[in-house]
Amino acid sequence: QVQLVESGGGLVQPGGSLRLSCAASGIIFSIYAMGWYRQAPGKQRELVATITPRGGSTNYGDSVKGRFTISRDNAKNTVYLQMNSLKPEDTAVYYCNAQRVVVTSAFNYWGQGTQVTVSS
Repeated sequence: QVQLVESGGGLVQPGGSLRLSCAASGIIFSIYAMGWYRQAPGKQRELVATITPRGGSTNYGDSVKGRFTISRDNAKNTVYLQMNSLKPEDTAVYYCNAQRVVVTSAFNYWGQGTQVTVSS
C-alpha cells in the first residue's frame, strides 16, 4: 500500500519560514518524480515544485521561485519543501505527489495534505 505522509505545516507569520516533509512508503522512492502542490480555498490545485527521481532537476511555480526549495533524500524516502519569506497568499493545503510515467502505464499518488497558514 502506497503512503505519502506530509508533516511540518502550521501557522507562521508573514516573512517566516517552514519546512515540509513527505515520507513515502510502498513505492521504490528513487524511481519516482516527487512534487509539492497546494490548494487554497476556492482555488484550483496548483504546482509548487517538482524534483526528478535522482534530484538532478527541479521545477517551480512562478509564485514561489526564489523563495521555496524542494529537495529529496532517497536514503530516507523523503522529500522536503523549504519555504522562506512566506506570504499570506501562500496559505493553502500542501500536498505531496509521487509520479512515474512509463511507456504503457502512469503511476500517480497523493498524500493527505498539510495545512500551511501565513498570518499575523
